[in-house]
Amino acid sequence: MDLNYSPADDAFRAEIRNWLEANLPHPLRDKVLNHKRLNRDDYASWHKLLGARGWSVIAWPEEYGGPGWDATQRHIWDEECARAGAPGVLPFGVSMVAPVLMKYGTAAQKARYLPRILDGSDWWCQGYSEPGSGSDLASLRTRAERAGDHYIVNGQKTWTTLGQHADMMFCLVRTDPSAKKQEGISFLLIDMKTPGITVRPIITLDEDHEVNEVFFEDVKVPVENLVGDENRGWTYAKYLLGHERTGIARVGQSKRELIFLKRLALDQTKNGKPLLRDPVFAAKVAALDIELMALEVTVQRVVASEAEGRGPGPEASMLKIKGTEVQQALTELMVEAVGPQAAAFDPAYLEGERAHSAAGDDDAAPLAAYYFNFRKTSIYGGSNEIQKNIIAQMMLGL
Repeated sequence: MDLNYSPADDAFRAEIRNWLEANLPHPLRDKVLNHKRLNRDDYASWHKLLGARGWSVIAWPEEYGGPGWDATQRHIWDEECARAGAPGVLPFGVSMVAPVLMKYGTAAQKARYLPRILDGSDWWCQGYSEPGSGSDLASLRTRAERAGDHYIVNGQKTWTTLGQHADMMFCLVRTDPSAKKQEGISFLLIDMKTPGITVRPIITLDEDHEVNEVFFEDVKVPVENLVGDENRGWTYAKYLLGHERTGIARVGQSKRELIFLKRLALDQTKNGKPLLRDPVFAAKVAALDIELMALEVTVQRVVASEAEGRGPGPEASMLKIKGTEVQQALTELMVEAVGPQAAAFDPAYLEGERAHSAAGDDDAAPLAAYYFNFRKTSIYGGSNEIQKNIIAQMMLGL
């Protein structure tokens, strides 16, 4: 892939940058750049604003309302959004269930759900992990039994990100318990307002309510909400996870955070000099900078392959591994840079309940929570150990 930008690419970047400067709300930008927490309205209002231009779904084909951008334009969009401090569009509807519907859904499912994903009318969540079924997802036990024109769903999902806000869930369920574990799974679309669904919060180490447990007790799901064929859900799940792992790389966000890290290290001193001038710390930052550059090139190659009609393969696992390793290393070096100042954990400041940190250092106040939150990235979307097995099997034949 040619990494040199053409005059047309430069003009596109200028258009995007100008639009973001004019339309990204400053309070929302400040939340992102200062590592504060975003609420439901923050995500929903930004999605609605982008959806009006088709920019909430930048990778969608034009036939479904996407802008028709090529791989380079999408990469520029990611860079400029990160630079400006725009929040990411939540992936569950846009880049996870939507590609599955486009490839495997019925005409009625596409007509019903895709426009509502584009404009943000429906907030989606993912029903994959269960207690005891995370990386070994094929061992899931949530059951769906056919009863006339409905399935009756019973079971439990866990680590359901932002499920407390969700209107819809795409859910893996076991429809044939006698089949091999990968072959008895189906892919259902479940309305979260259906009687029998209970959502319970899981408060994480950073004192945030981001994930949940979801319980199903005799939940009736119309058969028309089955995606594709019964008992072939594992095929659709793998297709979806390929798209999820590509997005997990978050190159634009990591580039922005690397700039923040360097500024942070310039503001801190060691032996009377800026920390970034310390040879040991500077070497760590330089090594991370090189890893991020290599990751960016790999992302461009994968996205370009997808644009040519080749679906994400084991390369998506590479992006997942390296992307999350870079993200975690960034948060580690941020905490290392400020030292004990990162210990002054201030949830009220993170939630926007006061303008400045009680400890007096607004840059340092979010870093402990930021560090703890990013411990999850090497686990979700399939743990990095599982991704290494995929690479060994599919690319090396081991």
